[in-house]
Amino acid sequence: MKFSKGVLVRDTVTGRVVVESVREDKPICTLEVEVINQKGEICLSGTTTTYTMPLKKA
Repeated sequence: MKFSKGVLVRDTVTGRVVVESVREDKPICTLEVEVINQKGEICLSGTTTTYTMPLKKA
């Protein structure tokens, strides 16, 4: 992840996540992530890998 711009109190941010790949043999996903402020400036961007666990019913 690259943190390229600070976010201040009262800023409005929008997050975007794209699933780039999903492993067939394990619950692992690669995600492309981006956070943009109200001026259209990128505050955070990068790629992350997640381990996905099943949701439990309440």
